Amino acid sequence: MTSATDPQASPGHWEADVLLRDGGSGHLRPIRRGDAEALVEFYEGASSRSKYYRFFSAMPQLTEREIERTVGVDNHRRVGLVLMLAEKIIALGQFERLPGPGGPDDLGTEAEVAFLVQDAHQHRGIGQLLLEHLAQIGRELGVKRFVAEILPENTGMQQVFRDAGYSVGGGFADGVVELQFSIDPTVTSQEVMSAREHRAETASIHRFFDARSVAVVGASRRTTTVGQRLVRNLVMGDFQGRVYVVNPAADAVAGMPAYDRVSDIPDDVDIAVVAVPADAVADVVLDCAHKGVHGLVVVSAGFAETGDEGRRLQRQLVRMCRTYGLRLIGPNALGIINTAADHALNASLSPVMPPRGRAGFFCQSGALGLAILENVARRGLGLSTFVSAGNRADVSGNDLLQYWEDDETTGVVLLYLESIGNPRKFSRIARRVSRRKPVIAVKSGRATQGVPMGHSVRASESGQAAVDAMFRQAGVIQVDTLDEMFDVAQLLAHQPLPRGNRVAIVSNSDALALMASDAAVAAGLETRPAPGLGAEASGEDFETALDTALDDPDVDAVLAVFIPPVNTSGAEVADVLAVVGEQSDKPVLSTFLAAEGVPELLRVPDAAGSTAGRGSVPSYQSPDSAMRALGRAVEYAAWLDRPNDADAVGEEPDRARARAVVTGALVGQPEGRPLSDDELGELLAAYGVKLWERIPVTTEEEAVAAGERLGWDVVLKATADHVRHRADMTHVWRNIDDEEEMRDAWETTMERLVETREEPGFVVQRVAPVGVPVSVRGVEDPLFGPVVSYGVSGPATELLGDRAYRIPPMTALDATEMARDIKAAPLLLGYRGSEPVDIAAVERLLLTVAQLKNDFAEVRELDLSLVIVGSVGVTVLTASARVEPAVDARSDWFARRMASLAETMPD
Repeated sequence: MTSATDPQASPGHWEADVLLRDGGSGHLRPIRRGDAEALVEFYEGASSRSKYYRFFSAMPQLTEREIERTVGVDNHRRVGLVLMLAEKIIALGQFERLPGPGGPDDLGTEAEVAFLVQDAHQHRGIGQLLLEHLAQIGRELGVKRFVAEILPENTGMQQVFRDAGYSVGGGFADGVVELQFSIDPTVTSQEVMSAREHRAETASIHRFFDARSVAVVGASRRTTTVGQRLVRNLVMGDFQGRVYVVNPAADAVAGMPAYDRVSDIPDDVDIAVVAVPADAVADVVLDCAHKGVHGLVVVSAGFAETGDEGRRLQRQLVRMCRTYGLRLIGPNALGIINTAADHALNASLSPVMPPRGRAGFFCQSGALGLAILENVARRGLGLSTFVSAGNRADVSGNDLLQYWEDDETTGVVLLYLESIGNPRKFSRIARRVSRRKPVIAVKSGRATQGVPMGHSVRASESGQAAVDAMFRQAGVIQVDTLDEMFDVAQLLAHQPLPRGNRVAIVSNSDALALMASDAAVAAGLETRPAPGLGAEASGEDFETALDTALDDPDVDAVLAVFIPPVNTSGAEVADVLAVVGEQSDKPVLSTFLAAEGVPELLRVPDAAGSTAGRGSVPSYQSPDSAMRALGRAVEYAAWLDRPNDADAVGEEPDRARARAVVTGALVGQPEGRPLSDDELGELLAAYGVKLWERIPVTTEEEAVAAGERLGWDVVLKATADHVRHRADMTHVWRNIDDEEEMRDAWETTMERLVETREEPGFVVQRVAPVGVPVSVRGVEDPLFGPVVSYGVSGPATELLGDRAYRIPPMTALDATEMARDIKAAPLLLGYRGSEPVDIAAVERLLLTVAQLKNDFAEVRELDLSLVIVGSVGVTVLTASARVEPAVDARSDWFARRMASLAETMPD
């Protein structure tokens, strides 16, 4: 990607911040001529063995020629990437394209690849990262295969290639191991990348929760200050590790010696909690980096939430943390909490240490975080870990999802999301996590699409419908309020999942039982008969009724409703509920004395010491809340029962053919352009979709000729929207069977368009088969990337917003559900005795459009605005497409990278 002004110019996405295997970070970028001195220093720091492995000979120093060859790359024939840490090179990866059959000037499709990693940073997964990014660059440049020559004893580098998920071939020749492999992404290579990403991000979060030593920077002797509160919460929260206070203006704080700087602390420091003014945080980062601190929790305010100067400070903070390999929670964060018995940690501003439990909670707002912790404590729900990330400039909900997936102490994941910075990644991770444990999310700003100050989110053009589709595909349980989140969480954290939607109601109040029955129907549940209980029912009566209901094979869950009569002890009924709830393999929930949460009388202790263990019976203030929570659990259980099929593509498309259309259309078009009919037909044909033949015409004679060519039985259609939608132009849709009718249609049309200033343009098409008209649209959304939508064609759909949305990649089951999600779906299924149409063909078309959009970010919009679904197959009558240079090359799909500064910083 060279240019006349900069022969080393390269695309911006070749540069990336990356996480290493152990959770540390580094900055990956193309090497530049200005790196010559840093390159020499890097090479001098490598061991003789590493140098020998790289060059197959003893080379104690780089020659001038080798230095020039390394830094003087053109980023086309030769590419070099360096991994930077603390502004020093710690690794180098290169490839050089080999000549093709045409000779030295013919750039072939093979490239020789090589790496060198400083010994101190080996075994951190750096070689694997370099390979991922070099392969992505190679694909962009047209490279098809990598080759590598490796000494037999360099088993580590051989393993890097063999473990990457590619099909590696080769053998032993002339004393070296020669390896070759195609760099096209494979299912295995993407699974390997995903697993490595998961491991690295999990490790980076584990460093926070597993901290054994914490420094509080900005600790104060005054009891009302933030720093003093942080120290107090750490100490009072039963932290078993070491707490250090940093305050250059004090000798001691809270009875502990104060240090001037973090680097003055004599022992190791795992994390630092920072409570100093915003303009002083940068100095703290440098100090912590010098000390070897792993991560920062910045509770200080005054950053992007305050305006331009705050945005500058936040950008500087993130850049410095990335430069020196630190992860950052915040700024403007409430902090983090771990309730683990062996090392409880309250590194937050919350005086409330939540009870130990099975739920992990992530939120962004600090003020809201305090309310959440108080609510959790009041309900007796219990948390495993808690993070309030504030402006989430670095660590986000995606990182926490990665951590909680494997965390054995977390059984339910709770997310309060004010914004989603990278929804594609969220969807990918959440799909996987939801298969192992429920993920419950509240997404605020549904009505306004608002984003809090300090958060960076690219504007979405698809709106809340795309968010809802993303959650639904990923199996995320989306709720509207925090109260509903806790209602669902206390059920899923303590009771088994229901096997179906049939619920029995055991109550000592007929009125409440009737209310509960209505609530069940409203929640999509089916009520089953249960033994009736009178107002004076005893604990023994409740036990008999509960056992009978739970033994019924036609019952999937039981709601027990108890109000206190005069002669029955609440404790007696509570004992029964607790025993039954612990022993049942079906969920038992209750409205017990209108209590909310997990009342102490209904709790079951567990070996881990949780406040309420598995088998505890949740209680709700009203049957409405209980049934809504059960309804969400039923929906989640049904999602889990779906086949976990792989992303579906049907027949393999001809991507090379499609790529030729897209790249050809963009030549000399920096702003992009619409595709012509011929180009669009070629693009769709590459994916097995045939566009109904349409012949553009501008004169009467051309219209007649088109009708003759198509064999008549045609329509004359205006191509401009303002004409198509005019009521007096509906005649142009009529069947035209011969030349006389065509000339008459043309003459009448021209008379009625005499007042129209814009030339509409026309097309002639054959009359379409009879069927139901639908539309399928794929767009490149700035936030979500590819988005597919679908609905029945017509103004009613537009007025009512009756469209279904999905985020590619899609599975066959996604397409099946999407085709039936719209309210107008009965029109396709034989509504009021009409003939059902080929809905399976609709599903195939949805998958095809999803695959095309998934493959080509350059296709800004693909609009199949009129598709007729017949009894057999579909007919695409009207379509249009626009291509633009890709703003997002989707390079994060095939090479790991952290969110860029542009993604983490608001404008």
